[in-house]
Amino acid sequence: MILVAAGLVAGIVNAIAGGGTFFTFAALMATGLPPIGANATSAVSVLPGQVASALAYRRELAALGTKLIPLGIVSAFGGLAGGWLLLNSDNTAFQGLVPWLLLIATLLFAISPFIPVWLERARLQKGDLAQSALLPKGGALILQGLIAVYGGYFGAGMGIMMLAILPLVFGGNFHAANAAKNILAVLMQGLAVILFLASGFVRWPEAIIITVSSILGGWLGVIVAKLVTIDFIRYSVIVTGASLAFWYFVH
Repeated sequence: MILVAAGLVAGIVNAIAGGGTFFTFAALMATGLPPIGANATSAVSVLPGQVASALAYRRELAALGTKLIPLGIVSAFGGLAGGWLLLNSDNTAFQGLVPWLLLIATLLFAISPFIPVWLERARLQKGDLAQSALLPKGGALILQGLIAVYGGYFGAGMGIMMLAILPLVFGGNFHAANAAKNILAVLMQGLAVILFLASGFVRWPEAIIITVSSILGGWLGVIVAKLVTIDFIRYSVIVTGASLAFWYFVH
């Protein structure tokens, strides 16, 4: 029941605001999975939803064309490196990092609504009224590579991290940035998931429960979005992330 509830909530919040991994990872840990197994199982569980989100943006992705190729290559290899690092980590060492990773992801999630404001201020200070990139290509690839390693290693909050830099690449165009974010998330976690599947760390009964319930949650997200505000969902995710970070710091 814990896994069903986590999958439902994760599907709903991912459909509305993002941050569902906070719930799935915590639920898997609560049911007794070791940290690395919980992280690997969570990554496998959320991948179908990421693929569906990427397909929903197929027109926007087609418009971006070759601009995505360098970012896609960096994302794929970075995710693969992150997955390898996870599988070669000790459960105890990884568990010590979990509260810090959750705290960083929560802070990024909390500041994400202010990113468009900061981008607009940066554009005005630059004296550029056109939709031009604010981040050099090389810098974008380096930052995306670091995010990809994190995405393959842990994953919670990686979408928020990408939304922090991709608008700088695409000149403040958040529709393009969001479309790119979805396909890059599939690439970085897709290769990591292949490693997880081959490693034997994935617990299939738990993964299937979360996958099915999160798909249902994604559908329910459309209904929930009409009943509650996005801010309510965002604050709920922030409170959950901060609470989980505090819990793992003291235990």
